[in-house]
Amino acid sequence: MSESAKGATRIPKDIAALSFEQAMGELESIVRELEQGTVELDRAVGAYERGVALKRHCDVKLRDARMTVERISVAPDGTPSTSPLDGV
Repeated sequence: MSESAKGATRIPKDIAALSFEQAMGELESIVRELEQGTVELDRAVGAYERGVALKRHCDVKLRDARMTVERISVAPDGTPSTSPLDGV
């Protein structure tokens, strides 16, 4: 993978420090602002890029939560097993 491709998947530190709820709130705010169509082009591009990073962060948080729930699942005989999140 090229260096630029690796950089595209990194989540900025300020976003990584946000909770899921904080990141989702900021993402919703960015979407509302962009939908209004009153943002200057340069600012809109920056907001879009931040929105992509916020979405990626939320996806990671959700994936990690799902993995935690799946890791907790244990079969009646005590052997570890996984189950879908919606099956909980």
